[in-house]
Amino acid sequence: MKKFQGFSVIGVIVGVLVVAIIGVAAYFVIDGNNKATDFSKYDFYSVIPAGKDNGNIGDHVKGDENAPVLIFEYADYQCPGCASINTKVNKAIDELDGKLAVVYRSYLLPYHKNGTAAASAAEAAGLQGYWKPYADKLFAEQAEWEYASASDRTALFDKYFLEVTDNKGNVDKFNEDMASEAVSKKIAFDMGIGNRMTIEGTPAFYIDGQLIDWGSKEGSSVTVNGKTVTWSEAKGGDDFVELLKEIVEAKSQ
Repeated sequence: MKKFQGFSVIGVIVGVLVVAIIGVAAYFVIDGNNKATDFSKYDFYSVIPAGKDNGNIGDHVKGDENAPVLIFEYADYQCPGCASINTKVNKAIDELDGKLAVVYRSYLLPYHKNGTAAASAAEAAGLQGYWKPYADKLFAEQAEWEYASASDRTALFDKYFLEVTDNKGNVDKFNEDMASEAVSKKIAFDMGIGNRMTIEGTPAFYIDGQLIDWGSKEGSSVTVNGKTVTWSEAKGGDDFVELLKEIVEAKSQ
């Protein structure tokens, strides 16, 4: 098969089709109503495994899903705040050494023109076992792709995929999966859950059914194991890492 600049001819053709299909599907994914899905049978505060409602793609978990503390994050790959906090979330998971895991679900904001495509790319990478490094790459390189044209975006997403897989991933399958029904169902399923939560912006973090309102309200708090963790000012950067540590400490008592 003819190759040029690291991509196959078929891959480029599929990439063009991906742009068209994602464009058509974007409204339905963002809406996330999933009228055929009975969301009442799901516990939104546990790791949801693969099944027919989510395209046979289960929740993505950063850290050990058997960790004693699970926090649920709803985020948009094109959200600047999500990108800035992503490294801090990873840092907290690493420093807490098995005590904390973060379950990631997509919650797409309609004014982010490349958000659906980015989520589709992350899910497609996940089908080949590379969700976390690809998600981290999207956040790290957000400024490069967030306002890219459809064709430039496709080329960038393919490039990131080859980079995170060390050229071992199947880029043609990656493009096919981006436009697949399974990936669309997964994102719509995440959105369906998010639309049933109290999410006013991204990133949004939850524990034990409580919103960790870490960036806006005076006297915000969560209660875990009977202990109330309260903070009185906006948390950013390493302050957020410390906040997560306080919550894990309280939860572990």
